[in-house]
Order: sequence, then C-alpha cells, then structure tokens
Amino acid sequence: MGQGGESRRGRPSDGELGAAVARAQEGDEAAFAVAYRIVQPGLLGYLRGLVGDDAEDVASDAWLEIARDLGRFRGDGAGFRGWTATIARHRALDHLRRQKVRPRASALEQDLHDLPGPHSTHDQALESLGTQHALDLVARLPRDQAEAVLLRVVVGLDGPTAARVLGKRPGAVRTAAHRGLKRLARRLGAEGVTDDGPRTLGESG
Repeated sequence: MGQGGESRRGRPSDGELGAAVARAQEGDEAAFAVAYRIVQPGLLGYLRGLVGDDAEDVASDAWLEIARDLGRFRGDGAGFRGWTATIARHRALDHLRRQKVRPRASALEQDLHDLPGPHSTHDQALESLGTQHALDLVARLPRDQAEAVLLRVVVGLDGPTAARVLGKRPGAVRTAAHRGLKRLARRLGAEGVTDDGPRTLGESG
C-alpha cells in the first residue's frame, strides 16, 4: 500500500542509516555515531511530545538501551527507526509512571521545524506544523491521534512500523493519524490553509 505517491520524497537517509547500523553491529563506533545523528532529531521530537522538558534525559536512557541491545536488532534503516522509537516509548512511559503525570504532546517547537517531507494528503497542514498555533493544536489532539501524528511526521515512520511501536493494528494507526491531520488541517484553515478534506478516513494513499 505504501507505494506510489507516499514515497514521493521518502526518507533518503534510510539507506545510509541501514549501512551505518550494520557497521555499528560489527563494532564500528563511528558508524554508531552516524546512526545516532540520523535518528536522534526525530526521536527527540517524539519524546518531547510525550514527556516535555524531560525528553533529553529519557532519550539518553533510551540510547543506553539501544547501544546495549544493538546486537539483537535485525532489519534495515526504516526498521531501526521503528525499533528505537519502541525503546524510547517504553522509557518515556516508565518515566511518566514514576512522575504520575499523563503523556502530553507539547514543547515540539524545535523538532517540528525539521520535519521530514510530508507524505500524506494533508501536506499543507504538515507544512504549517511549525507555527505555534499548530503546536498548540497538536497538544490538544486525543492521545492516540497525537502519538500517531508524532510517529508518522516527526519520527518519519511508515504506517505498519508506527503500528508496531504502538502495539495497534496498522488500520487503527492510519485512521488516528488521518483524523489528527484532518483536524489540524481544518483548524489551520482559519489561518489560510485550505483543506478539501477527503471524507473517507479509510483512504490514506
């Protein structure tokens, strides 16, 4: 399903990432640093959406675990993004349990300015995510929609990988992301972003 328009720009760094991970698994520390540089910005953006100002600390814990378990990873660059997002999510949820606070989608300003190329039917909404108003809207999305948008847009995962991270069916995550982006597009329309809004949520390209 992910062929065609969805890979219009894709994630060109995935090939480089896969090669770096393979070398890192053979003990190449410089290659691990390359993998870190490619993955960290998106991972940090996702964690900021979950734990706010504690994102750096949670990311550090996640990378310690990633480095420790690297030898067990099997897959390509895109798979590595999903694997690291899963680890980061577990660390974030552990952190939140200790803090006894609910996850929130906030403090995303830095990372939403560096989004991967939009690959949904809501390009204009995605391109507007750098605005403060849009960030406030992401923070007010229902939790499932906020996480789906963060994983798809900020981390750059495809639908099936995002679904694995969240432990849900791909259709459910696709629908949540679609609804979240549609809601953003509709509200951003007041600021000059037009959205014709396809009414069939099941179709996302």
